[in-house]
Amino acid sequence: MQPILTLSGVCKSFGDAEIIRGVELELRAGERHAVIGPNGAGKSTVFHLISGHYVPTGGRIDFDGHDIQGASPQHINRLGLARSFQITNLFPKLSVYENLRIAVMRRHGVQHTLWRFISGYAKVREETEQLMELVRLSGRRDAIAGELSYSEQRSMEIGMALASDPKVILLDEPMAGMSHEETDYAVELIKTVTRGRSLLIVEHDMDVVFSLCDRISVLVYGQVIATGTPEEIRNNQKVKEAYLGEEAAA
Repeated sequence: MQPILTLSGVCKSFGDAEIIRGVELELRAGERHAVIGPNGAGKSTVFHLISGHYVPTGGRIDFDGHDIQGASPQHINRLGLARSFQITNLFPKLSVYENLRIAVMRRHGVQHTLWRFISGYAKVREETEQLMELVRLSGRRDAIAGELSYSEQRSMEIGMALASDPKVILLDEPMAGMSHEETDYAVELIKTVTRGRSLLIVEHDMDVVFSLCDRISVLVYGQVIATGTPEEIRNNQKVKEAYLGEEAAA
């Protein structure tokens, strides 16, 4: 498989503090790829760099044939890359349907106008309904977003990311704070919504990472120390010593 996203020698410093130190990473078209590592390794910073929220201080980021280093988040999203955040990013006083509809409207470039109600846009309405069904929230259509369970909020946020019909989805710790049952539900949802797309995910639950992903990259102190299949990473001695620990690897 050809890479759809490539990080080449990417660096990021904040003042004198070098947080990301020459990261090399490839996300292949159609694969599910995890980035794991201890707290403070720089995983979320890498996501911020890819999605345009931070500008690299060195190196290059290529997405689907485009050099996106320094591009705005909006431009990168229009090229086909969407992401979620560690903290849910939604409109808490609006309903599930209204939140997803706003996300769909953005892709169509539709805004409220004085002379036409948004409910009149059949295409927006149709795609919003389809999106709700895809993320399994049709039964919660009129529920207020701020009153949803945590796992339902995460599902809705994934739906909002999907509204732009992205080629690549970045998910930052989507299972954080979930129960075992909620995690199982979220894993199956992610498998469903990422079919035909590429997924780059930051996740601390190793059971999720090893069962969901095709490849894994291990980030330690701002550098990728290993990339491979789940089995290769499980048996990598450097990874055992730096992150997983002998007990976890066993």
